[in-house]
Amino acid sequence: VQLQASGGGLVQAGGSLRLSCANSGRGFGGYTMGWFRQTPGKEREFVAAITWRTNLYYTDSVKGRFTISRDNAKKEVYLQMNSLKPEDTAVYYCAAQRGVQDVRNDDNYEYWGSGTQVTVSS
Repeated sequence: VQLQASGGGLVQAGGSLRLSCANSGRGFGGYTMGWFRQTPGKEREFVAAITWRTNLYYTDSVKGRFTISRDNAKKEVYLQMNSLKPEDTAVYYCAAQRGVQDVRNDDNYEYWGSGTQVTVSS
């Protein structure tokens, strides 16, 4: 599994961005895929996850605004982010795990992509 995140950028508050994470390696369908974010001086924070059965998980602060989805044929996972707020500003990372261990715990993810910067201006 080799992950590459893209789609970040600068957007005004209330705007939208769509992050993508592509796997250029082998395997994808059986993996749980997650999105995490991190700001300087803070720990990495869980944002959303989708299992291979498409069970969805979100952190409370993004429920109703963010949507995670996946396309197993393309080996990609997406994070549609609407109604963005300045507090959503962070580097966003995608990650993969072969199981469905506590999807909110980043220790359970075996593979990580490079981050993509999301900046929301007020």
